[in-house]
Amino acid sequence: MTMRFVMVGGFLGAGKTTTLGRLARHYQQQGKRVGVVTNDQAHDLVDTNTLRAQGLSVEEVPGACFCCRFDDLVGRVGSLEAAERPDVILAEPVGSCTDLVATVIQPLKDLYSGRFEVAPYAVLFKPSHGLRILRNQAAGGFSPKAAYIFKKQLEEADAIVINRIDELDPAQIDELSRLVTQQFPGTPVLRASATSGAGFDALAELLDQTGAFGRKILDIDYDIYAEGEAELGWLNATARLTSDEPFDLDALLTSVLGELAVVCRTLGGEVAHLKLIGMDDASAFAVGNVISSDTAPKLSLPSGLRPREADLIVNARVAIDPAVLEAEVKRVVALESTKVGVVAEFRTSQSLRPGRPVPTHRYSEAK
Repeated sequence: MTMRFVMVGGFLGAGKTTTLGRLARHYQQQGKRVGVVTNDQAHDLVDTNTLRAQGLSVEEVPGACFCCRFDDLVGRVGSLEAAERPDVILAEPVGSCTDLVATVIQPLKDLYSGRFEVAPYAVLFKPSHGLRILRNQAAGGFSPKAAYIFKKQLEEADAIVINRIDELDPAQIDELSRLVTQQFPGTPVLRASATSGAGFDALAELLDQTGAFGRKILDIDYDIYAEGEAELGWLNATARLTSDEPFDLDALLTSVLGELAVVCRTLGGEVAHLKLIGMDDASAFAVGNVISSDTAPKLSLPSGLRPREADLIVNARVAIDPAVLEAEVKRVVALESTKVGVVAEFRTSQSLRPGRPVPTHRYSEAK
């Protein structure tokens, strides 16, 4: 039995996790079994825990992009296959990764053609950074090398999905559609909101198509690509929150996000994505994020919880030194927790700059 392999790309903060959650529910309503594989440069992903908390079967490929951990990707799918026998695999690549057609889609099609049926490759367009990049404006704290990755992600897409349309006015949506069409002619452009579900029928219909998809092999400079990725400081950390009295988990996450956003602006580092998840011992959870230096903190999934104990996971992707980022995250979490009578004890913390991508396979021509 072949599994439908659906990978949805897009830059950090484009809305991939929310999109995969909605797609999972769509396929489940059709009676299909769904497995999910997430991917990041390190362990302790907000995305993995968010999707698991929705009752989904999730495996994680940490340590590098799917392209550099291709065998791990296939192995994690094998684990899902053995446990769940999924009809559909949803895959979420690292948000600063590109060249996925040559390094993931083509190898899957060629080496595992009897095992996987690969869907068209849709890439989510992130308006908050994308509008500035396509206008050729200064991309906040990002260098042109990071903007290069953003554009290359769109260049290899079978379809570009302008996401977060619920956050835009009609004039902005029309301008984005025009800019995308001008700069990536011939690529279908969809408009959607992973949050509200607007436009999702068209996305699901696209992903169900078969044919000559996943064939756009990039002409890409890996030196620029590597330097663009290394510009971002990455932090994954976990902490245990405890208090003698019940505390408002949603309010604490919101204050931490708000203060972190202020700190990053003060330090001059453009925010690619700040993500937090807070979970009580019963696995109820809250999720919050900041997706750029110009956007306000948002509690995307409020919990209404007032626990005495909770676990906190912080994923930060900011264009500043990762050691500075780690120190500031720990300081802010401790400070905001103390204000409401909560003790924050960090259990794990890993900060890094992504290393140079070294794909397991790279196809120079589409099969």
